[in-house]
Parts: sequence; C-alpha cells; structure tokens
Amino acid sequence: MMGDPKKQRKKYEAPKNPWRKEQLEAETALLGEYGLRNKRELWRYRTKLSQTRGIARSLLGKSEEERALIENDFLKKLSRLGMLGENAIIDDILDLNIRDLLERRLQTVVFRLGLSKTIHQARQLITHGNIEVSDRIVRVPGYLVKRLDEANIKYAHNSVLKDETHPIRKLTKSAGPPEPQKG
Repeated sequence: MMGDPKKQRKKYEAPKNPWRKEQLEAETALLGEYGLRNKRELWRYRTKLSQTRGIARSLLGKSEEERALIENDFLKKLSRLGMLGENAIIDDILDLNIRDLLERRLQTVVFRLGLSKTIHQARQLITHGNIEVSDRIVRVPGYLVKRLDEANIKYAHNSVLKDETHPIRKLTKSAGPPEPQKG
C-alpha cells in the first residue's frame, strides 16, 4: 500500500532537546526576526537545510564521474533559488545556515523590498492576496523566491494597494526599504 493520501507526512524534525535555554532563545529570536508563525515553520526550514547539506556531503563521498553529473545540477538549482552565487562550489553548500534559507522566503523578500512596513504586515499582505510574483498571486508566506522572480514581486493587479494614495503605501514609502541584515 502507498499510504493514506489524506494523512500528511511530517515535513520537519523537532530538536532532540527542545527545552535548552540557549536553543529556545535562538529560536524565539528567529521567529520574531523573520515573522514566522510557529516553531514548526522554523523546524521545517531547518530540516530542509539539513537535507540539502546531507546531499552535499554524500556528493563529496562519490567517485569523480558520478559526482560531476549530479554536482553541477545541484549547484545550479541552489543558485536559481538564490542561496548560492553563480560560481559556487560544493563546500559553499556546507557553509549555508538557516538565515540563508529564511532570507529567500517571500515574506522576508516583500519586507526587504519595502512593500510592507513590518515583517508581520508582509505576511498579512501575502495571505490576503495583495502580492504577486511574476504576474501570479502567491498566498504562501513561506514560498521560496527564485533569483529571477525577485525583480517581479509587486502589489497584485487587483489589489487596493496598487493605488499609490492608499494609507499603507504612504506609510511604507516614508519608511523606505530597510537595509538587509548580515550575520
């Protein structure tokens, strides 16, 4: 049997020691900084990062000809997502951290572009259907934005925010886009 299609699989792995004080503080800081809804959302990205790094480690153990076939496609995929530069090497994947992945979320990109005043408002604008990516309305704040789509993020064509005199637009224009944080 293939499994029950109604039952979703868990897409994250919870930490082994969820009650360590340092870990709780670090997770709470990331939740606030990136406007995540709950820790499961954070754990999902942490698991995705762990899987990506696991693929990179397995590539390092393969023979040269096997590795050459897979490595190039894998690096191109991560480059398209904007997680790595154009001429990255396999060791750069192992240097990725959770912030690199969280910076690619639509919610974070909308906030960094200055389309919203706060990271939480960015989430609200997305879920209410006020943001479109490449002429397609996206209602998922956790959507990973590709490098090419980043320039095509704007207010939706049918949104009330399209009007420049809308009160929210006046607030976000005066604030201006914030500087991206490093580190």
